[in-house]
Amino acid sequence: MSRPLSRFTYYVDPVVQEQVRKSILTLGNQQPDKVLSMCQDYLLKHPKLVVGHRVVILQTIELVVKSRIDDISYPKIKSVIQLASDEMTKSKEVVPEWQQAASNILVAVGNKYINDIMEEILRKFQPGVLPHFFVVQTLANLSDSNVYGMVPFLNAIMGTMLPMLGMTKQDNMKWVFSSALCHFSESILEYLANLDKAPDPTVRKDTFSSEIYSAYDILFNSWMQSRESKLRLTVAEALGSMSHLMAHDKLEEQLPKLLPTILGLYKKNSEHYIISKSLCQILEASVNMGSRVLETQIDGLLVALHQQICSPMDFSNPPTVKNHNEVLRCFTILANTFPDRLMVFVLQRLENSNKRNRMGSLAVLRHLINSSTSIMETKRLLILASIRQPLADHSNKVKKRVVQVISAMAHHGYLELEGGDLLVRFIIQHCALPDTYHRPPDPEEVTNEALRSMCDNTLHLFTTTVGRLTDVLWPMLLCYLTPNQYANATTPLCKSLILLANKKQTAQEPNFIIDFNAQGSFLYRCIGVILQQCYNKELVRKQLQEILIGTRHNDAIERTGVAMGIGLCASSHLDGTLEKLEEFGKSDAFRKASGIFGLLKDKNDVDVEKMKSTLILCYGYVALHAPEDKLLTRIDSDILHNISKNFNTKVKQSALFIECFCTFQHIESWLSSGQDHERERAVKTTAELLQFYLDNLRVKNLVTFHNLGALVGRLAPRCTDPNPEVRRAAIDCIYRLMYIQLRYEGFSLDYKDDSVEGLLVVREKLSNPDHSVLYKTCSELTKIISKRLPQQQLSTLLFMLYDGLVDAQSNCSRASSVILNTLLKNRGAGLQDLVPEMLEVLHNRLQVIGEEQVKVAIGQSILILATQHLQTVVNTLVAYPLPYDSWSCEMWIALGADSTLALQIMEMIIEKLNVMVPYVDKKESMLRPGLTKVATSQPLAMTCALREMMLNGQSADAVAYLFPKLFSALLVRLGSSVGVQLPKDLNSNSIISDRKTINKINVANFDVCGVAVEALRILLGRAQLDSLELSCCFLSHCGKIKCDHFEEAILSNRAMAKHAGPRLPSIVESLCPSLCNIYECQRITVTAFFSELLNHHVVTELMILDMLMNNMMERITDTCGTVRMLAVRGLGNIAVGSPEKVNKYAKELLAAMSSGMEENDDPGKLITLEAMSGMSKILLYLDQKNVHLLVVYIFMKIKPFLENVSACKYAMRICAPVIGSEQISAMFQNHLLEEKGLHHGEFINDLTKYLVRSKSFLYYKNTHRIAECAYEFRDSFL
Repeated sequence: MSRPLSRFTYYVDPVVQEQVRKSILTLGNQQPDKVLSMCQDYLLKHPKLVVGHRVVILQTIELVVKSRIDDISYPKIKSVIQLASDEMTKSKEVVPEWQQAASNILVAVGNKYINDIMEEILRKFQPGVLPHFFVVQTLANLSDSNVYGMVPFLNAIMGTMLPMLGMTKQDNMKWVFSSALCHFSESILEYLANLDKAPDPTVRKDTFSSEIYSAYDILFNSWMQSRESKLRLTVAEALGSMSHLMAHDKLEEQLPKLLPTILGLYKKNSEHYIISKSLCQILEASVNMGSRVLETQIDGLLVALHQQICSPMDFSNPPTVKNHNEVLRCFTILANTFPDRLMVFVLQRLENSNKRNRMGSLAVLRHLINSSTSIMETKRLLILASIRQPLADHSNKVKKRVVQVISAMAHHGYLELEGGDLLVRFIIQHCALPDTYHRPPDPEEVTNEALRSMCDNTLHLFTTTVGRLTDVLWPMLLCYLTPNQYANATTPLCKSLILLANKKQTAQEPNFIIDFNAQGSFLYRCIGVILQQCYNKELVRKQLQEILIGTRHNDAIERTGVAMGIGLCASSHLDGTLEKLEEFGKSDAFRKASGIFGLLKDKNDVDVEKMKSTLILCYGYVALHAPEDKLLTRIDSDILHNISKNFNTKVKQSALFIECFCTFQHIESWLSSGQDHERERAVKTTAELLQFYLDNLRVKNLVTFHNLGALVGRLAPRCTDPNPEVRRAAIDCIYRLMYIQLRYEGFSLDYKDDSVEGLLVVREKLSNPDHSVLYKTCSELTKIISKRLPQQQLSTLLFMLYDGLVDAQSNCSRASSVILNTLLKNRGAGLQDLVPEMLEVLHNRLQVIGEEQVKVAIGQSILILATQHLQTVVNTLVAYPLPYDSWSCEMWIALGADSTLALQIMEMIIEKLNVMVPYVDKKESMLRPGLTKVATSQPLAMTCALREMMLNGQSADAVAYLFPKLFSALLVRLGSSVGVQLPKDLNSNSIISDRKTINKINVANFDVCGVAVEALRILLGRAQLDSLELSCCFLSHCGKIKCDHFEEAILSNRAMAKHAGPRLPSIVESLCPSLCNIYECQRITVTAFFSELLNHHVVTELMILDMLMNNMMERITDTCGTVRMLAVRGLGNIAVGSPEKVNKYAKELLAAMSSGMEENDDPGKLITLEAMSGMSKILLYLDQKNVHLLVVYIFMKIKPFLENVSACKYAMRICAPVIGSEQISAMFQNHLLEEKGLHHGEFINDLTKYLVRSKSFLYYKNTHRIAECAYEFRDSFL
């Protein structure tokens, strides 16, 4: 039996070794005890066997134990345990391969004999003595492999382990303890999750909470600070698992520190998977316990997670894929708790045109749609609206992500909603992509071929596996077969249509047969528009003839389309259209049913009646579209006369509408008359007209009452008219309009609607002239209108109400505003496409409205629109021409009225200000050298927007919450505005074409820098930092900015150190990213600000000195000389603001000053002088041991600057105390005064005498150097 082992250790060839090992294992499976004894004896007899051979024998023992543990005798098990334990701990040094092999044997045995294993291991895990590395590692692995066996031991193990944590100094031991705590926590969690299978179901989480928190305290507060990256990651991993076992109050207490620390690890480590995994566990634990603190951390979490999800995945590097998945899990957890905040965040970032940002946002959106179905249910319309911007992205990578999102949306019912057709169209557009003619240089770029194939597969997937899409795709896909731009998509379209048709036909679904009549109606209207613009009268007559002859008069939809087209044509060709209609009415087609056979009612009779209906409809739409100046002369003789000739009971309905509507057109202008009696007659006549129409209305087919919105919009404001008769008559009109709409919807004549009947109650209340009662009643009226009004009529109603805002009767204009805002609240979410137009109308109305209450209501309208369509409102208002006129300013001020909304907008603007280009360098003239800084429009507009919003006092809470970010953004903006000019084409990108030309006086007073100054001043006032000293200090220097006294202006912020207090840490944190900005002006601004802060002790009190110190040290190597100079100044200022810290940072400060004094790229010697000034401050507080060796170095560095007598004397007086001789110090102080002369020879003689007498350390080391320096300075002293 021993021969294989001896051969095993003899052979070096790994292939031979493996064959021998397999042979031994085969024997072991047959006779496990004998083989184990043989291996054990061999190891004991050969204690000096090389490690590699010992490892293979130990691995063989492990395999035998794993495969035949049930057949191994108990005594042999005990001896194997002893052997493995001894092998594992024989060497005190860590020999991983050997000791891991021994540990693995213990773990394998522990799966069945856990008590015996623990008895052996705990002998080597004694209180007060640091155990062997692999003892701890074995405990960790045992907790993984035998959860139910190990958990009962863990409380005692952790009790023994806790004191050891404080004794641990070596990083490898810290690592193994952290790893063990991670494994222990995960085992406990698994045990608790499966208590029904556990041997002791009484175990609870709080059994371990105390020990876990004690361990957490050491890991978080001590070990997490390690410089060793591997240890930090293991600690983070352990903290994630431990967070589930901590007491709720303890975890809640730690979250404000724990979460930022974990997020901070992303910047310190290149591997992010472990960090994201830990963060996910912490978030899960926090959400499970209902943490309230988590909400305060949500912004930082979302930003950090979004940065991670935007990082590219490398599928050849599994950790990056795992990290991506863990980050998505984090988003899912946050979505369950903060769905609204998360969706706003993600959808806002969809609008960021940066490719990586957009791809990350789309990945999150797709994941949330798939994983959080119930939560996303209420967000579906919002998501559909927001996905439109990425649809227009030019990057194929982004488009690929969009297709993935659309696929997810398809499976969850999004494409069946309004707007879903756009997403289907996007897929079909990209099924028609042409080939990529030039291969992209980036191998990861998505080619047109790849994207086209993906869209082909997606369309096929929609057709075959997403059953709910069948009625969406059929018959929609047919519409894409004929347009030329979709020609390349014909093959996938046809494949899908065949599948859909077969499915419909097999199921015998009624909508298998498609009616395309509605398409014809649309085309007739298109022809009418074309004829409007046509100047060839003969061509117009010919086309009208063809339309009237070719119409299918039996089709109601086509009849209406023809009438509308002819009406549109009449707006430009009234005479020719009327002639052609009269000619058509006299044609042979109308005589087919006359004569002796007239009594026989055949098909032709029906056709003639339908033709008459068409003709009357045409006359009606002619009257609607004809020019007013021509219509009055033709209404009786040509229109009404011909209508009456063709009028009979079968065409009564068609004529009824036309006649009533034409009559209302004549009454309409009197509805807003300044005379009470005229308004009363107009409204009462309208009520009678509507009653007549309602009484005679007979609807056989469901059609649309197209004019409902317009009529309600004109009549509803009159419900608060000063005249009570007008009010009551207006309610009667609304009541009848609602029932007309119900008739069109197919309800019977005797149907009574409860909500509409409620108008009768409202009518009675209108007798009360009290304004508050009227407006309350008006709100009730609006709720009824909102309930009954079809969505397609809403926009018409709203724009009619906008007209009502300028009604001559103040009561009615106020009513318009009440109705308008109530409708926007209830129904405005689906109006995104109309938002820019609505805002423009509101802007126009503000210019003519004098009623203050209505102005306030317009502000409310803007707020309501912003709550529903935030990004669209902000984008629209930002694009208004600069400088903003007073009405644009009022609109921005209105957005500051809601603190929550203002917070979102300000965050959005801050984020964009931080990433947008502040200016561009342009060559002003070919004749002048150099470049001019020209401001970019959008950041300038956003600064103006912030300024206006902060003027609203109700924005104070938002401003206070965001103060650090606002101050940082505006301070950097201010630094980016100095010396920057307005662009000549200031409003070239304005969305308001007719307002691109702005008053030249306004532009002349518009100043890039002044805008930032004003915004910063308002911010300080809103944050209650406008104390006299601060305001005077700040504003006095703001004036200097315009004169380019840049540095003084920035340093004026020293008042912030006095007044900003607890906000300073957050301000500093917000400013730090700008230190790495590509724009020198921004780096100078922040460095100057930090430099001034270091002049004040508050930075030590607020524990931000280290952060500032580190940033200043980094800036010493900046490419900009001004930044380097300010960094040196800031480091020198530490001696003024925090002198007690000088010796703590002596090494860094002296190195920085030395570097400054050796600066080569310093034309004006400003950096060198600043370094000397800083050194003079630092020397006052340095211990002598830090100074003695520097004296000569300092003298030599200042030598070139001592050509000035005063400077020379000053330097010698300052340096005297560090020489170590009281006599020399007194001599320097008494004789080297600026106003006194000096005899150089006598001075040198006296100095030499004192040096000779001096017994100081410095005498022996540096006497000859000091004397040499003194002689070299003589020319200055003489």
